[in-house]
Amino acid sequence: MIQISLRTKLFTFFLLGFISLTIAQTSPESLVDKHERHKNMTVREYNTDAKGKNRWMDHVTVYNAKGLKIEETEYATYGMKERVLFEYDNTEHCIKEVVFDEHKKVSRIRKYEYNADGTRKTQYNYLPNGRLYSTKQYQYTN
Repeated sequence: MIQISLRTKLFTFFLLGFISLTIAQTSPESLVDKHERHKNMTVREYNTDAKGKNRWMDHVTVYNAKGLKIEETEYATYGMKERVLFEYDNTEHCIKEVVFDEHKKVSRIRKYEYNADGTRKTQYNYLPNGRLYSTKQYQYTN
């Protein structure tokens, strides 16, 4: 019978855990490919009635030169319903969202903190005057 040292067992355990975590966080479509496809892109979505006669704008999403979403606007039949501007840090995590209402006034601000592994940790929700009104905590389980 082959004896495996405790050190070798621990190393193997941590290595397999790291590989599993890396694979679990990687989607079939890598983020690099996704960002590459969206570089400097604007996506417009339209709705059409059942007869195909009336068509109206539903959403417009704008991506920057890095392929990150920087603006998303939602429309209703009467016009703009909501617009969100996105800000990113150097690691390309969204750190702030500024939400505008149909009158083009700031309705709320969201700020985000991240865990060391890149997952969201906390969302802070602010009123337009800058007062914190709620937080959201993220919990991840397998």
